[in-house]
Amino acid sequence: MNGADSLLRTLVDSGVEVCFANPGTSEMHFVAALDGEPRMRPVLTLFEGVATGAADGYARMAGRPAATLLHLGPGLGNGLANLHNARRAGTPLVCVVGDHATDHAPLDAPLQSDIAAVAGSVSGWVRHSASPAAVGADAADAVAAARRGQVATLVLPADVSWGAGGRAAAPVAAPAPDRVDPDALTAAARALRGGEPAVLLIGGDATRADGLAAANRVAAATGARLLAETFPTRLERGAGVAPVARLAYLGDAARHQLGGARHLVLVGTRSPVTFFGYPGRDGDLVPDGCAVHPVGGPPARALAELADLLAPGTSAGVAAQRRPDLPTGELTVATAAAVVGALLPEGAIVVDEAITSGLGLPDATAGAPRHDWLTLTGGAIGYGLPAATGAAVACPDRPVWCLQADGSAMYTISALWTHAREGLDVTTVIYHNSAYAILRMELAAVGARGGAGGTASAGLFDLGRPELDFTALARGMGVPAVRVRTAEELAAALRRADAEPGPHLVEAMLPAVA
Repeated sequence: MNGADSLLRTLVDSGVEVCFANPGTSEMHFVAALDGEPRMRPVLTLFEGVATGAADGYARMAGRPAATLLHLGPGLGNGLANLHNARRAGTPLVCVVGDHATDHAPLDAPLQSDIAAVAGSVSGWVRHSASPAAVGADAADAVAAARRGQVATLVLPADVSWGAGGRAAAPVAAPAPDRVDPDALTAAARALRGGEPAVLLIGGDATRADGLAAANRVAAATGARLLAETFPTRLERGAGVAPVARLAYLGDAARHQLGGARHLVLVGTRSPVTFFGYPGRDGDLVPDGCAVHPVGGPPARALAELADLLAPGTSAGVAAQRRPDLPTGELTVATAAAVVGALLPEGAIVVDEAITSGLGLPDATAGAPRHDWLTLTGGAIGYGLPAATGAAVACPDRPVWCLQADGSAMYTISALWTHAREGLDVTTVIYHNSAYAILRMELAAVGARGGAGGTASAGLFDLGRPELDFTALARGMGVPAVRVRTAEELAAALRRADAEPGPHLVEAMLPAVA
């Protein structure tokens, strides 16, 4: 058995059954080993950022890691943005990166780079396999490290991969779950029951149904305001699920949500800050005079224990089933959201990278049938189409709706090819407003204090010269596509996509952003 064989067998024995790949020469022995391991599903992507984003989406829905296979430092670099999102999401992910043969590395070949340095910026665990005999144990350790909620990067030199003497290793036993810190729990309970204004801010697995129910009970019993972090890893929502509002992206809106709080209890999330710094504004969103109470340990368990302390006998409220009426007429941000809310199928997985065009979606879908919502945790755009790829591979029996802004779609548009190749049930809605609208908003926020934007700066946010044609792009990669301009046309396209298996793309033409 060579090193690649032992790596592959160990990954599968450890529960890693899908590998999103964009391989190169240094990974050829791993690729060849796939022919002897039918339990591993290889999924080809045409860009490394699609592979890493797909692995993130897969793990968020499957609850276990996928692997990626990337080519040397440049391949890893191409996948870095979505590895950043995975890191911020706490996603379990095994990133296998091929390297030059150990006797070739000193020659400083054109693709030679410091892989460990690149990997270290997004990985919680990095190891360079030194011999074929060590690969199996290294792979088992990588999976165990990933299962702790992080990116684990295993660097595999080509000669270690092709060399004889490899041995598959048994899976590493999962460590005992972390305990909830009893002192932190007591302090949080004291703050919540003390009568002063308090906010309970949640993230991690606390945004799944059980955690939401416990948080809702705590809020009902104590009067605390309940919020989820701005971009949750996976938010369960819809009719029958305890509802939660999300902390606003814009700093002023978030300050309003947190305003007046004397206590801020954090469960599964970080202390809130603005995404960016602005002239003359403090980026820390914690109100003056507010005490922060972080509660460590598994978030959903921490909330369950808080609920037992503070809300015995209290029932969680749940969202009522309600849908917007189907609108008619011109397609706008508001009418597009209403169509999605009216037609979202039961059990859907929504991957949201709609950016400014999605502002109406949370309210329009709050009472839709139960569904999951995946968001852009790290803010690195180009996440939506790849994450939808992985979510569809993880849950082939569930419809995936990718709600995708036009500008960020272009970062990883080649994911559509993988949707078609794999026959994935992904319906992509492209919100086409011909602009990086979020950047225009940010320019205004800075310009109000540091100078107004002019023609040159405005041109950097304009996507209309020439106009992008997403239906042509999709059809060129094998995905049926249609362009719509009215609410009626959008509804008809979504119904058609829901009725037909496989991928579809709907290009929703929205008013241009001035």
